[in-house]
Amino acid sequence: MELKPSATVQRKPPATEEQLRYARLLRLLMRTGLVMLVMTYAIYVTGFLSPHIPVQDLSRYWSLPVHEYLAATGLKPGWSWVQLIGTGDYLNFVGVAFLAAATIWCYAAILPIFLRKKDYIYAAIAAVEILVLVAAASGILQTGGH
Repeated sequence: MELKPSATVQRKPPATEEQLRYARLLRLLMRTGLVMLVMTYAIYVTGFLSPHIPVQDLSRYWSLPVHEYLAATGLKPGWSWVQLIGTGDYLNFVGVAFLAAATIWCYAAILPIFLRKKDYIYAAIAAVEILVLVAAASGILQTGGH
């Protein structure tokens, strides 16, 4: 008895141009971000750059509520960490911020495709997504209790 392929087997549709662009860019950004995290961590653990908070003092601050932690360490919430990029413990925030922005870059990359295809609903969704993510990252929305 010979088995014949089922006529009801459904094949997945090919990926769209925008799906492929999003996926390729996301893969590149994730790999780049991972390399950044590994490199900045190596800089931190080797002591190449002095940390803002000495490693031996960290355990003193771990159990503090965030407002007490900030006061005790002289830190401010939000994007103030950018001023401390030259320190070993804050340099790794660059990779974290880079990875957090990956979605924004991916939406920005597919927006022109939607516009070219005159797919204005998806273009509007992508544009709003970009605006919301940028506003959230900037701190304009002031959510999260900080």
